Amino acid sequence: MKMSEPEQAVYVFVPGKNWQLSLAELGSYFTTRECRFRVTNLSKSFFVLESDRHLDPVIADELGGTLKISAVLSQIPIGMVKDAFLHKNRQAQSDVRSRLPSGDSVGEIFNLRQGKCVFGVSLYFDDSQFFRLSGEIHRFVGSHFKQELAAQGVRAKFMGFPRNRKFPQLTNVEIIKKRLVGESAEILLCIGREQAFIAKTVAVHNPFEFQKRDVERPVQRKIFSIPPRLAKMMVNLSSCLSGRLLLDPFCGVGTILQEALLAKAHVTGMDIDPWCVEASRANLEWLKNEYRLKDASYRVLQGNARSLTTQIQEETVDCIATEPDLGPALRHFPTERYARGIVDKLKPMYIDFLAEAFRVLRREGRIVIVVPYIKTRTGSTVTLNIEEKALAIGFESVCPIRAEDFLECGPLIEKLVAASSFVDMEKRHKIGRRICVLQKGRSKN
Repeated sequence: MKMSEPEQAVYVFVPGKNWQLSLAELGSYFTTRECRFRVTNLSKSFFVLESDRHLDPVIADELGGTLKISAVLSQIPIGMVKDAFLHKNRQAQSDVRSRLPSGDSVGEIFNLRQGKCVFGVSLYFDDSQFFRLSGEIHRFVGSHFKQELAAQGVRAKFMGFPRNRKFPQLTNVEIIKKRLVGESAEILLCIGREQAFIAKTVAVHNPFEFQKRDVERPVQRKIFSIPPRLAKMMVNLSSCLSGRLLLDPFCGVGTILQEALLAKAHVTGMDIDPWCVEASRANLEWLKNEYRLKDASYRVLQGNARSLTTQIQEETVDCIATEPDLGPALRHFPTERYARGIVDKLKPMYIDFLAEAFRVLRREGRIVIVVPYIKTRTGSTVTLNIEEKALAIGFESVCPIRAEDFLECGPLIEKLVAASSFVDMEKRHKIGRRICVLQKGRSKN
């Protein structure tokens, strides 16, 4: 992560589907790197962050839960926006237009090198009042920039959307394919509670790279393998940094190890299955060559995570990120009794592992661990509660989202800052993941 000298900067972060987990990842990522920030606007569709320095766009590649990073160009009072679009006030519309970038600054925003361009406009909001007007607002913003570019002798047009698209929002794939970052621009209008923000996208999540690390590596295991995107988020939640030692004691085919290696960490994997050990080694060697990681440091051991200290020295590991066994693959939603049977069968393995993990972690080292989250036939959920036993061992629960990182408090924020676990699960899935964040206590042995 490269950053310039300290200077206040404001950014919009557009999260993926799991916005709470995305926010937790951001909090851990910036805190670990001692980058001071403050969330000034929080919604499910976008976050506005003030940072003490300008951020290098490369951080989009270092995050798993952020789709877009955009630099804020201007702010507009929400009352003015509502008058302009909800109440059709012409003076307010004129006032909004005066707050949009114009003149020479537009040429800088669009990186103009030729006499024509295609650009994008995306709209984000949580207030449903703006839903029916989203197309109109999209045209308003796009037309403004089109006219400003025309005044500079540039023939420009902005991208439209298919009729079946719910919101006028470009995907990160569309931005990449149209080369809007670097050769043109994507303009965001993000409507918050108190302010609206005009921003220019400076970086996007590249799904093609994550797909490459999933399907192009030598050995794959589709059913039981964690997605690289989620693996990246877990690595960040673990406070992993360049030079630190990350351990995955249930490494499978090495997905978490791959993402940690890309973060320039030293990685150690372990698995009880010799096939998985060889698969991880092959995949890490492929990653090293494919991404030209000259100083890559990794090893993969065959062993049982319930007896880590037979192969891993005590208090030598900086962080652990891992997904143990989540139980059998389910064809149908189970009864609550059957789901509890799965959890009860897995619990001894988890508890034994946590005791060993405590011994190999350095003081204040973090562990990010996945436990099963099972949806039953009645719609209820069953999960494995490891927190009570973990606290008895000497771990502390970690809440990656901190109250001091917000401009103001409220019921939503109060709930977020108390969260030390996050559920990642699609509606169609029968078994999801509950991601728990723990830290080795400072004083208990």
